[in-house]
Amino acid sequence: MLWFTVGRLVRWALLLLAATLSHGSWYQVRLVGVLFLFTLVVMVSLATTVGMLYAVRGALLETRARRAEGSADENTLTALNRTALAFAGLYITWGFVAQDARDFVDIDMMRNPDDIMTAALAGRESTSMRGLLDLNIWVSVGTMAVAFLLKTYFGRRHEAGGGRFSGVATTFSELAFAFYGLNALAWLADSRGDWLDGRTVVAGWRELSEEIAKVVPGWARLGDVWPFVIDGLAIPLTWLTVGILVYGAYAEDTRTTIRGTRLESAADRLDQAHSLTRTTLAKLTGGWTSRWIPLLNSLRLTIRGGAPLFGLFALCYVGLEIGGDYLERAGFYLAGDEKPFFWMVTEVPITFVADLVVTVLSMCLVAATYDIAATRARSSQES
Repeated sequence: MLWFTVGRLVRWALLLLAATLSHGSWYQVRLVGVLFLFTLVVMVSLATTVGMLYAVRGALLETRARRAEGSADENTLTALNRTALAFAGLYITWGFVAQDARDFVDIDMMRNPDDIMTAALAGRESTSMRGLLDLNIWVSVGTMAVAFLLKTYFGRRHEAGGGRFSGVATTFSELAFAFYGLNALAWLADSRGDWLDGRTVVAGWRELSEEIAKVVPGWARLGDVWPFVIDGLAIPLTWLTVGILVYGAYAEDTRTTIRGTRLESAADRLDQAHSLTRTTLAKLTGGWTSRWIPLLNSLRLTIRGGAPLFGLFALCYVGLEIGGDYLERAGFYLAGDEKPFFWMVTEVPITFVADLVVTVLSMCLVAATYDIAATRARSSQES
Protein backbone atom coordinates (compact mmCIF):
# COMPACT_ATOMS: atom_id res chain seq x y z
CA MET A 1 0.00 0.00 0.00
CA LEU A 2 2.88 2.35 0.77
CA TRP A 3 4.45 1.73 -2.64
CA PHE A 4 1.13 2.45 -4.37
CA THR A 5 0.42 5.59 -2.35
CA VAL A 6 3.86 7.13 -2.81
CA GLY A 7 3.95 6.11 -6.47
CA ARG A 8 0.58 7.71 -7.19
CA LEU A 9 1.57 10.89 -5.35
CA VAL A 10 4.82 11.26 -7.31
CA ARG A 11 3.05 10.37 -10.55
CA TRP A 12 0.32 12.96 -9.94
CA ALA A 13 2.91 15.65 -9.12
CA LEU A 14 4.82 14.93 -12.34
CA LEU A 15 1.63 14.99 -14.42
CA LEU A 16 0.57 18.30 -12.87
CA LEU A 17 4.02 19.78 -13.51
CA ALA A 18 3.95 18.55 -17.11
CA ALA A 19 0.46 19.99 -17.67
CA THR A 20 1.53 23.34 -16.21
CA LEU A 21 4.69 23.40 -18.32
CA SER A 22 2.78 22.72 -21.54
CA HIS A 23 1.44 26.30 -21.79
CA GLY A 24 3.27 29.58 -22.29
CA SER A 25 6.10 31.15 -24.26
CA TRP A 26 8.92 29.13 -25.84
CA TYR A 27 6.27 26.55 -26.60
CA GLN A 28 8.43 23.98 -28.39
CA VAL A 29 11.08 24.09 -25.67
CA ARG A 30 8.35 23.54 -23.11
CA LEU A 31 7.04 20.52 -25.01
CA VAL A 32 10.47 18.89 -24.92
CA GLY A 33 10.29 19.19 -21.15
CA VAL A 34 6.70 17.89 -21.11
CA LEU A 35 7.67 14.68 -22.87
CA PHE A 36 10.69 14.33 -20.59
CA LEU A 37 8.39 14.54 -17.57
CA PHE A 38 5.92 12.14 -19.19
CA THR A 39 8.74 9.63 -19.60
CA LEU A 40 9.42 10.01 -15.88
CA VAL A 41 5.73 9.35 -15.22
CA VAL A 42 5.95 6.02 -17.03
CA MET A 43 9.16 5.16 -15.17
CA VAL A 44 7.40 5.87 -11.87
CA SER A 45 4.56 3.55 -12.91
CA LEU A 46 7.09 0.82 -13.69
CA ALA A 47 8.95 1.35 -10.41
CA THR A 48 5.71 1.30 -8.42
CA THR A 49 4.65 -2.04 -9.87
CA VAL A 50 8.09 -3.58 -9.35
CA GLY A 51 8.16 -2.26 -5.78
CA MET A 52 4.72 -3.67 -4.96
CA LEU A 53 5.63 -7.11 -6.30
CA TYR A 54 9.00 -7.05 -4.57
CA ALA A 55 7.38 -6.10 -1.25
CA VAL A 56 5.61 -9.48 -1.02
CA ARG A 57 8.60 -11.45 -2.29
CA GLY A 58 9.66 -12.58 1.18
CA ALA A 59 6.34 -14.34 1.79
CA LEU A 60 6.67 -16.64 -1.24
CA LEU A 61 7.61 -20.29 -0.80
CA GLU A 62 9.80 -20.07 -3.90
CA THR A 63 11.83 -17.27 -2.32
CA ARG A 64 12.33 -19.29 0.84
CA ALA A 65 13.46 -22.28 -1.23
CA ARG A 66 16.01 -20.12 -3.06
CA ARG A 67 17.31 -18.75 0.21
CA ALA A 68 17.68 -22.29 1.52
CA GLU A 69 19.78 -23.07 -1.55
CA GLY A 70 22.04 -20.14 -0.73
CA SER A 71 20.80 -17.70 -3.37
CA ALA A 72 21.49 -14.09 -2.43
CA ASP A 73 18.62 -11.61 -2.21
CA GLU A 74 18.68 -8.57 -4.47
CA ASN A 75 17.40 -5.16 -3.42
CA THR A 76 14.56 -3.30 -5.09
CA LEU A 77 16.80 -1.06 -7.21
CA THR A 78 18.70 -4.06 -8.53
CA ALA A 79 15.42 -5.80 -9.39
CA LEU A 80 14.20 -2.66 -11.18
CA ASN A 81 17.48 -2.35 -13.09
CA ARG A 82 17.22 -6.00 -14.16
CA THR A 83 13.57 -5.96 -15.21
CA ALA A 84 12.87 -2.38 -16.32
CA LEU A 85 13.75 -2.78 -20.00
CA ALA A 86 11.64 -5.90 -20.58
CA PHE A 87 8.81 -4.50 -18.44
CA ALA A 88 8.80 -1.26 -20.43
CA GLY A 89 8.46 -3.25 -23.65
CA LEU A 90 5.36 -4.99 -22.30
CA TYR A 91 4.04 -1.71 -20.88
CA ILE A 92 4.13 0.00 -24.27
CA THR A 93 3.29 -3.02 -26.43
CA TRP A 94 0.08 -3.79 -24.58
CA GLY A 95 -1.07 -0.17 -24.36
CA PHE A 96 -0.79 0.43 -20.60
CA VAL A 97 0.85 3.77 -21.38
CA ALA A 98 -2.48 4.97 -22.79
CA GLN A 99 -3.82 5.41 -19.25
CA ASP A 100 -0.89 7.71 -18.42
CA ALA A 101 -1.69 9.79 -21.51
CA ARG A 102 -5.38 9.98 -20.56
CA ASP A 103 -4.51 11.10 -17.05
CA PHE A 104 -2.28 13.85 -18.45
CA VAL A 105 -5.09 15.07 -20.70
CA ASP A 106 -7.58 15.01 -17.81
CA ILE A 107 -5.31 16.99 -15.49
CA ASP A 108 -4.52 19.53 -18.21
CA MET A 109 -8.22 20.01 -18.96
CA MET A 110 -9.21 20.33 -15.29
CA ARG A 111 -6.53 22.97 -14.66
CA ASN A 112 -8.24 25.36 -17.06
CA PRO A 113 -11.54 23.87 -18.27
CA ASP A 114 -12.67 26.95 -20.21
CA ASP A 115 -9.42 27.48 -22.13
CA ILE A 116 -10.77 26.09 -25.40
CA MET A 117 -13.82 28.40 -25.32
CA THR A 118 -11.92 31.52 -24.25
CA ALA A 119 -9.26 30.87 -26.89
CA ALA A 120 -11.93 30.60 -29.58
CA LEU A 121 -13.57 33.85 -28.45
CA ALA A 122 -10.19 35.60 -28.39
CA GLY A 123 -9.30 34.34 -31.86
CA ARG A 124 -6.27 32.32 -30.77
CA GLU A 125 -5.46 28.63 -30.92
CA SER A 126 -5.83 26.73 -27.66
CA THR A 127 -2.99 24.52 -26.44
CA SER A 128 -5.20 22.70 -23.95
CA MET A 129 -4.65 18.91 -23.92
CA ARG A 130 -2.05 19.24 -26.73
CA GLY A 131 1.13 18.86 -24.71
CA LEU A 132 1.93 15.36 -25.94
CA LEU A 133 1.11 16.02 -29.60
CA ASP A 134 2.27 19.45 -30.74
CA LEU A 135 6.04 18.99 -30.74
CA ASN A 136 7.53 20.12 -34.06
CA ILE A 137 8.65 17.26 -36.29
CA TRP A 138 12.23 18.54 -36.58
CA VAL A 139 12.49 18.99 -32.83
CA SER A 140 11.12 15.46 -32.49
CA VAL A 141 13.74 14.09 -34.86
CA GLY A 142 16.53 15.90 -33.00
CA THR A 143 15.46 14.66 -29.58
CA MET A 144 14.94 11.18 -31.02
CA ALA A 145 18.54 11.18 -32.22
CA VAL A 146 19.82 12.14 -28.77
CA ALA A 147 17.64 9.50 -27.11
CA PHE A 148 18.83 6.90 -29.62
CA LEU A 149 22.48 7.61 -28.87
CA LEU A 150 21.82 7.39 -25.14
CA LYS A 151 19.87 4.14 -25.38
CA THR A 152 22.59 2.62 -27.56
CA TYR A 153 25.31 3.61 -25.10
CA PHE A 154 23.50 2.48 -21.97
CA GLY A 155 22.14 -0.60 -23.76
CA ARG A 156 25.64 -1.82 -24.54
CA ARG A 157 26.71 -1.20 -20.96
CA HIS A 158 23.69 -3.10 -19.72
CA GLU A 159 24.40 -6.06 -22.01
CA ALA A 160 28.00 -6.09 -20.81
CA GLY A 161 26.86 -6.07 -17.19
CA GLY A 162 28.41 -2.69 -16.47
CA GLY A 163 26.80 0.11 -14.50
CA ARG A 164 24.56 -0.32 -11.51
CA PHE A 165 21.64 1.52 -13.11
CA SER A 166 22.41 0.91 -16.78
CA GLY A 167 19.14 -1.02 -17.21
CA VAL A 168 17.08 1.86 -15.82
CA ALA A 169 18.98 4.38 -17.97
CA THR A 170 18.46 2.22 -21.05
CA THR A 171 14.75 1.95 -20.31
CA PHE A 172 14.38 5.71 -19.84
CA SER A 173 16.22 6.38 -23.11
CA GLU A 174 14.12 3.76 -24.91
CA LEU A 175 10.89 5.31 -23.65
CA ALA A 176 12.05 8.83 -24.51
CA PHE A 177 12.97 7.66 -28.01
CA ALA A 178 9.48 6.18 -28.42
CA PHE A 179 7.56 9.17 -27.06
CA TYR A 180 9.49 11.81 -28.99
CA GLY A 181 9.08 9.66 -32.08
CA LEU A 182 5.30 9.49 -31.65
CA ASN A 183 5.02 13.16 -32.56
CA ALA A 184 6.91 12.60 -35.80
CA LEU A 185 4.77 9.55 -36.58
CA ALA A 186 1.59 11.50 -35.82
CA TRP A 187 2.68 14.23 -38.23
CA LEU A 188 3.50 11.71 -40.95
CA ALA A 189 0.25 9.81 -40.43
CA ASP A 190 -1.77 13.02 -40.55
CA SER A 191 -0.10 14.31 -43.71
CA ARG A 192 0.00 10.94 -45.46
CA GLY A 193 -3.36 9.54 -44.34
CA ASP A 194 -5.19 10.19 -47.61
CA TRP A 195 -2.28 8.78 -49.59
CA LEU A 196 -2.12 5.67 -47.42
CA ASP A 197 -5.84 4.95 -47.77
CA GLY A 198 -5.44 4.56 -51.51
CA ARG A 199 -2.38 2.33 -51.53
CA THR A 200 -2.72 -1.12 -53.06
CA VAL A 201 -1.69 -3.04 -49.94
CA VAL A 202 -4.16 -1.27 -47.68
CA ALA A 203 -7.02 -1.50 -50.14
CA GLY A 204 -6.11 -5.12 -50.91
CA TRP A 205 -6.24 -6.11 -47.24
CA ARG A 206 -9.68 -4.56 -46.87
CA GLU A 207 -10.94 -6.46 -49.89
CA LEU A 208 -9.35 -9.68 -48.60
CA SER A 209 -10.99 -9.24 -45.21
CA GLU A 210 -14.37 -8.79 -46.87
CA GLU A 211 -13.85 -11.93 -48.96
CA ILE A 212 -12.82 -13.96 -45.90
CA ALA A 213 -15.96 -12.80 -44.11
CA LYS A 214 -18.04 -14.31 -46.92
CA VAL A 215 -16.33 -17.70 -46.65
CA VAL A 216 -15.44 -18.15 -42.97
CA PRO A 217 -18.45 -18.29 -40.63
CA GLY A 218 -18.19 -15.92 -37.70
CA TRP A 219 -15.27 -13.90 -39.13
CA ALA A 220 -17.20 -10.66 -38.82
CA ARG A 221 -17.96 -11.39 -35.16
CA LEU A 222 -14.32 -12.06 -34.35
CA GLY A 223 -13.68 -8.34 -34.13
CA ASP A 224 -16.38 -8.07 -31.47
CA VAL A 225 -15.07 -11.02 -29.44
CA TRP A 226 -11.36 -10.26 -29.72
CA PRO A 227 -11.30 -7.33 -27.24
CA PHE A 228 -12.80 -9.61 -24.59
CA VAL A 229 -10.11 -12.22 -25.28
CA ILE A 230 -7.45 -9.56 -24.81
CA ASP A 231 -8.97 -8.17 -21.60
CA GLY A 232 -9.84 -11.55 -20.12
CA LEU A 233 -6.78 -13.61 -21.07
CA ALA A 234 -3.91 -11.62 -22.58
CA ILE A 235 -3.89 -8.73 -20.10
CA PRO A 236 -3.89 -10.99 -17.00
CA LEU A 237 -1.14 -13.06 -18.61
CA THR A 238 0.84 -9.87 -19.25
CA TRP A 239 0.75 -8.95 -15.56
CA LEU A 240 1.75 -12.49 -14.68
CA THR A 241 4.70 -12.04 -17.04
CA VAL A 242 5.64 -8.90 -15.12
CA GLY A 243 5.59 -10.91 -11.89
CA ILE A 244 7.81 -13.57 -13.43
CA LEU A 245 10.18 -10.83 -14.57
CA VAL A 246 10.43 -9.37 -11.08
CA TYR A 247 10.88 -12.72 -9.38
CA GLY A 248 13.58 -13.79 -11.80
CA ALA A 249 12.15 -16.77 -13.69
CA TYR A 250 11.80 -15.28 -17.14
CA ALA A 251 12.88 -16.61 -20.53
CA GLU A 252 13.59 -13.63 -22.75
CA ASP A 253 14.19 -15.54 -25.98
CA THR A 254 12.11 -17.74 -28.22
CA ARG A 255 14.49 -20.68 -27.92
CA THR A 256 13.96 -21.02 -24.17
CA THR A 257 10.22 -20.67 -24.52
CA ILE A 258 9.84 -23.50 -27.07
CA ARG A 259 12.41 -25.82 -25.48
CA GLY A 260 11.06 -29.34 -25.19
CA THR A 261 8.26 -28.78 -27.71
CA ARG A 262 7.85 -29.76 -31.36
CA LEU A 263 8.77 -26.24 -32.39
CA GLU A 264 12.33 -26.76 -31.18
CA SER A 265 13.14 -29.04 -34.13
CA ALA A 266 11.85 -26.39 -36.53
CA ALA A 267 14.07 -23.83 -34.82
CA ASP A 268 17.05 -26.17 -35.24
CA ARG A 269 16.41 -26.35 -38.97
CA LEU A 270 16.12 -22.58 -39.13
CA ASP A 271 19.51 -22.21 -37.44
CA GLN A 272 21.00 -24.23 -40.29
CA ALA A 273 19.49 -21.95 -42.92
CA HIS A 274 21.27 -19.17 -44.79
CA SER A 275 22.15 -16.12 -42.70
CA LEU A 276 20.08 -13.86 -44.99
CA THR A 277 17.05 -16.09 -44.41
CA ARG A 278 17.50 -15.93 -40.64
CA THR A 279 17.93 -12.15 -40.72
CA THR A 280 14.82 -11.67 -42.87
CA LEU A 281 12.67 -13.86 -40.63
CA ALA A 282 13.97 -12.06 -37.55
CA LYS A 283 12.89 -8.72 -39.01
CA LEU A 284 9.48 -10.03 -40.05
CA THR A 285 8.71 -11.68 -36.71
CA GLY A 286 10.36 -9.15 -34.39
CA GLY A 287 7.14 -7.36 -33.47
CA TRP A 288 5.25 -10.61 -32.95
CA THR A 289 7.92 -12.10 -30.72
CA SER A 290 8.27 -8.98 -28.57
CA ARG A 291 4.50 -8.99 -28.03
CA TRP A 292 3.72 -12.68 -27.58
CA ILE A 293 6.87 -14.64 -26.65
CA PRO A 294 7.01 -13.30 -23.06
CA LEU A 295 3.35 -14.23 -22.64
CA LEU A 296 3.89 -17.71 -24.08
CA ASN A 297 6.72 -18.26 -21.62
CA SER A 298 4.48 -17.20 -18.73
CA LEU A 299 1.65 -19.42 -19.95
CA ARG A 300 3.99 -22.38 -20.20
CA LEU A 301 5.31 -21.86 -16.67
CA THR A 302 1.77 -21.51 -15.32
CA ILE A 303 0.47 -24.61 -17.09
CA ARG A 304 3.35 -26.58 -15.61
CA GLY A 305 1.77 -25.79 -12.27
CA GLY A 306 -1.56 -27.12 -13.53
CA ALA A 307 -3.72 -25.92 -16.41
CA PRO A 308 -6.60 -24.89 -14.11
CA LEU A 309 -4.21 -22.52 -12.35
CA PHE A 310 -4.14 -20.06 -15.22
CA GLY A 311 -7.90 -20.25 -15.71
CA LEU A 312 -8.50 -19.52 -12.05
CA PHE A 313 -5.95 -16.70 -12.14
CA ALA A 314 -7.59 -15.06 -15.16
CA LEU A 315 -11.04 -15.46 -13.60
CA CYS A 316 -9.92 -13.87 -10.32
CA TYR A 317 -8.15 -11.05 -12.16
CA VAL A 318 -11.22 -10.19 -14.23
CA GLY A 319 -13.36 -10.47 -11.09
CA LEU A 320 -11.15 -7.93 -9.33
CA GLU A 321 -11.44 -5.52 -12.26
CA ILE A 322 -15.23 -5.82 -12.30
CA GLY A 323 -15.39 -5.54 -8.52
CA GLY A 324 -13.26 -2.40 -8.69
CA ASP A 325 -15.75 -0.80 -11.06
CA TYR A 326 -18.62 -1.58 -8.69
CA LEU A 327 -16.59 -0.30 -5.74
CA GLU A 328 -16.00 3.00 -7.54
CA ARG A 329 -19.69 3.31 -8.40
CA ALA A 330 -20.60 2.61 -4.78
CA GLY A 331 -18.23 5.36 -3.66
CA PHE A 332 -19.86 7.94 -5.93
CA TYR A 333 -23.31 6.77 -4.83
CA LEU A 334 -22.46 7.14 -1.13
CA ALA A 335 -20.78 10.52 -1.67
CA GLY A 336 -23.96 11.89 -3.21
CA ASP A 337 -24.34 14.39 -6.04
CA GLU A 338 -26.85 16.91 -4.71
CA LYS A 339 -24.49 19.86 -5.13
CA PRO A 340 -23.44 20.86 -8.66
CA PHE A 341 -19.90 19.86 -9.59
CA PHE A 342 -19.39 18.18 -6.21
CA TRP A 343 -18.07 15.16 -8.12
CA MET A 344 -14.98 17.22 -8.99
CA VAL A 345 -14.07 17.13 -5.29
CA THR A 346 -14.91 13.48 -4.62
CA GLU A 347 -13.68 11.90 -7.86
CA VAL A 348 -9.97 11.77 -7.00
CA PRO A 349 -10.20 10.20 -3.51
CA ILE A 350 -12.87 7.69 -4.58
CA THR A 351 -10.90 6.63 -7.64
CA PHE A 352 -7.72 6.42 -5.57
CA VAL A 353 -9.29 4.10 -3.00
CA ALA A 354 -10.79 1.85 -5.69
CA ASP A 355 -7.49 1.67 -7.58
CA LEU A 356 -5.61 1.00 -4.34
CA VAL A 357 -7.79 -1.97 -3.43
CA VAL A 358 -7.80 -3.48 -6.93
CA THR A 359 -4.08 -2.95 -7.58
CA VAL A 360 -2.91 -4.32 -4.23
CA LEU A 361 -5.10 -7.41 -4.54
CA SER A 362 -4.07 -7.89 -8.18
CA MET A 363 -0.37 -7.81 -7.32
CA CYS A 364 -0.95 -10.29 -4.49
CA LEU A 365 -2.83 -12.50 -6.95
CA VAL A 366 0.07 -12.34 -9.42
CA ALA A 367 2.56 -13.21 -6.67
CA ALA A 368 0.45 -16.12 -5.40
CA THR A 369 -0.05 -17.54 -8.90
CA TYR A 370 3.65 -17.35 -9.64
CA ASP A 371 4.48 -18.97 -6.30
CA ILE A 372 2.13 -21.91 -6.89
CA ALA A 373 3.42 -22.47 -10.43
CA ALA A 374 7.09 -22.15 -9.45
CA THR A 375 6.71 -24.41 -6.41
CA ARG A 376 4.99 -27.13 -8.42
CA ALA A 377 7.61 -26.86 -11.17
CA ARG A 378 10.36 -27.20 -8.56
CA SER A 379 8.65 -30.23 -7.01
CA SER A 380 8.32 -31.94 -10.40
CA GLN A 381 12.02 -31.38 -11.12
CA GLU A 382 13.05 -32.83 -7.77
CA SER A 383 10.84 -35.92 -8.12
